[in-house]
Amino acid sequence: MHQDRYVFVYGTLRRGEVNDINRLRPAPTFLGLARIRGTLYDLGPYPGVILGGVGWVQGEVYAISTELEQQLDLIEEVAPVPSGEYTRRHLEVDVGGRALSCLVYEIASARVRRCPRIASGDWLQRR
Repeated sequence: MHQDRYVFVYGTLRRGEVNDINRLRPAPTFLGLARIRGTLYDLGPYPGVILGGVGWVQGEVYAISTELEQQLDLIEEVAPVPSGEYTRRHLEVDVGGRALSCLVYEIASARVRRCPRIASGDWLQRR
């Protein structure tokens, strides 16, 4: 596995959720819990994040292979034909004192205009 590929997951890809990244193959390596600057929105069955601002969004960071990254692109519909819902972004994320450049899937702002914010910034605490 290439240890220079990392992903920050904040919604249905988190451990125990419907698209739990740990069920995908080749298996990712869990590196730790982390948080990023952003606003989390509830789109019903899944969330979306708008990056930046003063809020925090909770998530998990994993080391992933190129093959797994391609599967994530399919799940988030950024490839092979982008749906326009999510965009691939790269962001420096602090994971236990180590700054890692992580892939983050950001929702298109038009998709969350009428969606409620998740004030806690944590998809697992949304209920």
